[in-house]
Amino acid sequence: MSFVTEFKEFAVKGNAMDLAVGVIIGAAFGKIVDSIVKDLIMPVVGAVFGGFSFSNLLIPLDTVPAGVPRTLEALREAGVPVLAYGNFLTILVNFIILAFVVFILVKQLNRMKKEAPPAAPAPTPEDVVLLREIRDSLKK
Repeated sequence: MSFVTEFKEFAVKGNAMDLAVGVIIGAAFGKIVDSIVKDLIMPVVGAVFGGFSFSNLLIPLDTVPAGVPRTLEALREAGVPVLAYGNFLTILVNFIILAFVVFILVKQLNRMKKEAPPAAPAPTPEDVVLLREIRDSLKK
């Protein structure tokens, strides 16, 4: 079987298409969660902890040029290497929320799946029934 034929079979299988749809939906959903974290949750968390932005929690790893504000964007534009642990915290919260939502989604989908009723046992073949009757009559 040629490589192209194998790839063609793989690509048209239902699982590959489901995976592609899942990746596309997941990317779009990730942007929504990112916006929720960055625009809704982190400002509230920052206000609770004194009004600072988590994105500005950083440690410059080199000298900061004079006149450059101590914000992540300004330091990166100035070419100063920074340890941006506040940005990491934001992304970590983003991941936790995304993982929680996916967990709830999968849990609900599994709950909605109908369990197949147990299959009825197949009827006993006639010759087996006859042999059982013979066996039982011989035991008497």
